[in-house]
Amino acid sequence: MTPEQPRPVRSSRGLALLVLVGGLIGTLASGVLTYDRIRTLEDPLFTPGCNVNAVLSCGDVMTTWQGNLLGFPNMLLGIAGFAGLAGLGAALVAGAVLPRRLWHGLWAGLAAGFAFTLWLISQCLYVIGALCPWCMVVWAVMIPLFWYVTRHLAPAGSPLRAIPHWLVPVALYGVVAMLILTRFGGRLL
Repeated sequence: MTPEQPRPVRSSRGLALLVLVGGLIGTLASGVLTYDRIRTLEDPLFTPGCNVNAVLSCGDVMTTWQGNLLGFPNMLLGIAGFAGLAGLGAALVAGAVLPRRLWHGLWAGLAAGFAFTLWLISQCLYVIGALCPWCMVVWAVMIPLFWYVTRHLAPAGSPLRAIPHWLVPVALYGVVAMLILTRFGGRLL
C-alpha cells in the first residue's frame, strides 16, 4: 500500500452483525410490503395483514403519493438497498475489511435513507394520518444503522465517540414513540 492510498477501515464484530441483521430485517419488511402492494393491485378487495385499525394501516400508507415518491413503490428501493446492505454485512461478518471510500459510500446511502425515513415519519404522522407497522420496522432499523456507521467513521477523539453508544438510538426511539403517542394517543389499539 502506497502512502497516498487511504487505509482500509475494519469494523467491529458488533457493527458487522448490525449491518447484516439490519439488512435482513429491512429486506424482509420491504418484501412483505411489496407482496402486499402487488396483492392490492391484483385484488382491490385484498386487505394487507398489517391493516390493524384506522391508525395502524399499511394499506393507507402504501397507496399515497408519499409511498410512491419516485413514481414506483418505495418498498422496491428498500428491497434493493437492504439486500445490498445484508450482502455487505455478510462480507463484514466473514472478516472483510472495506476500503474507506466504500464506507463513505455506505454512510452516504444510509444518510439518504435516514433523511428519507425522517421525512416519511413526518408524513405518516402529520399528513397521511396512519402508521404502517412494516414501515415502522424499517424506521427502527434505519436509526441504529445510521448512528453506528456514523459513529464508526468518526475520527478518534471526535465528540461523537464520547457519547455513550446506546444513547442516540434510545433517544431517537423515545422521540418517535412520543410523537406517535402525542399524535394518535389511545387510537393505536
